[in-house]
Amino acid sequence: MLNQPTLSHNGVTLEPLTLSHTNELMAACQDGELWKKTTTSVPTPTTVADYINKATNMTDRVAFVVIDERTGKAIGSTSYHDILSQAKRLEVGYTWYAKSYWRSHINTTCKLMLLTHAFETLEYLTVGWRTDIENTQSQQAIERIGAKKDGIIRGIRVRRNGVVTDTVMYSMSKDEWFEHKIKLIEKLAKYEK
Repeated sequence: MLNQPTLSHNGVTLEPLTLSHTNELMAACQDGELWKKTTTSVPTPTTVADYINKATNMTDRVAFVVIDERTGKAIGSTSYHDILSQAKRLEVGYTWYAKSYWRSHINTTCKLMLLTHAFETLEYLTVGWRTDIENTQSQQAIERIGAKKDGIIRGIRVRRNGVVTDTVMYSMSKDEWFEHKIKLIEKLAKYEK
């Protein structure tokens, strides 16, 4: 299991997810009624505590809460998961933010911190992502980071509405990281203007 750091950059902090974040995450998931999107893993307002308990008790997941440093409030969550320490591979996912933070610097900042930590501190060789085949918004965001589409795994996930669906897999190697790191930093600079 990985140690869980606190990461901070560009007005965003990622810290270990705990039950103390329950009330703020209840408010965050209500910003846009995110749990109604069947292609995501966002909890309902009444299941946030269960979501946190499950996330923090998984042996191959390191869950973070996303804090907006301007307000000091929790605005979402993200995780390392499917951690394969021998292969030096992990995935980034279970990511969601209050809707009012979409199209802001938040996601780019979080990905920059998580990828920098994974590749440069932990010295992992591969970072992966997965998303529902119908979640084109997430697919586009993953592609903007610079991840390569590895393929589609058919019939691997059951949505909360009971529908069995396909998953699109992406990855980035450590060799590709530095080129994409520069692009992420340049993208963040545009938000600052």
